Amino acid sequence: MEGYNIFKEKIYKKVGINLSCYKERQMKRRIESLINRNNFTSYDKYFEALNTNTKLLEEFINYLTINVSEFYRNPQQWETLEKEILPNLFKTKNKLKMWSAACSTGEEPYSLAMLLTKFLPLKDIRIIATDIDEGALSKANIGIYSKKSLENLPKEFIDKYFDKVAESYKISENIKNTVTFNKHNLLESPYPDNCDLIICRNVMIYFTEETKNEMYHKFYDSLNNNGVLFVGSTEQIILPHRYKLTPLRTFFYSKTP
Repeated sequence: MEGYNIFKEKIYKKVGINLSCYKERQMKRRIESLINRNNFTSYDKYFEALNTNTKLLEEFINYLTINVSEFYRNPQQWETLEKEILPNLFKTKNKLKMWSAACSTGEEPYSLAMLLTKFLPLKDIRIIATDIDEGALSKANIGIYSKKSLENLPKEFIDKYFDKVAESYKISENIKNTVTFNKHNLLESPYPDNCDLIICRNVMIYFTEETKNEMYHKFYDSLNNNGVLFVGSTEQIILPHRYKLTPLRTFFYSKTP
C-alpha cells in the first residue's frame, strides 16, 4: 500500500507521534491491518477519516501504542528488584524518585507501589507514571483490571489492595494515591530528572536502533548517580558502556558516575 511517508508526516503534525522512529516494516504492517479492518483503501482515505472521527483516532492511537500489560510481568525480574536492586538503592537514601515510563494502563507502576510497601509506609511512596496514550492513562486512573492481568501478582497484594467488582478487580485508593499519571511522549517530551529508578519495559523493541540510542542517552541523563534503569525481557542493552551504563543483573543497569 502506497502513501506511508506522507501519512507519517500528517500523523506527526496531528498528534505528535513520529512514526519514523519506529521499525518501518513492523509499523506499516500494524497500520495497514487497521486500515483494512476499517474498510479503507488507502493511507490517504484513512487519514481523512482520522481527521474527522475522534473515535477512530482514539482507536488508532490505542492500536499504535500497543497497550499490552499485566501486573508483575516476568515475576523473576520483580524478585530481583525486591531482593537486590531496591535494598541497594535504599542504602543511600530513604526516599527514591521513581519513574515508570510508557506505563500503559497502570499495571507496572501499581506493581511497583505495592512492592515498595515492603520498604516504606504508603505515605512516603511517590511514583511518576507516563504514557503517550490518553486512553490508557484514563484506564490507569480508574484502576479496574481483569483476573487474567493479576495472574503473576503475589496473592498477598491481591488480598490487601484489591476489591472484587463482578468479574474484575479494582485497586485500592491507597495504592492509586501513590502514583501520578501524566501524558508524555518518549520521543519528544523532556524527561524527568534526578531519578533513582526508571522502569521502561517492552516498548524499546518497537523503535529503530538510532532512536533507541538517543533514548538510552536521555535515560542516562535522567538518572541520579548510581540510579537504575530496568528494561524489558527482550530489551537487553548491547554494549551498555556506550551509554555509560553498568550491568547489575540481566535487564538492570546502573548509571556510571
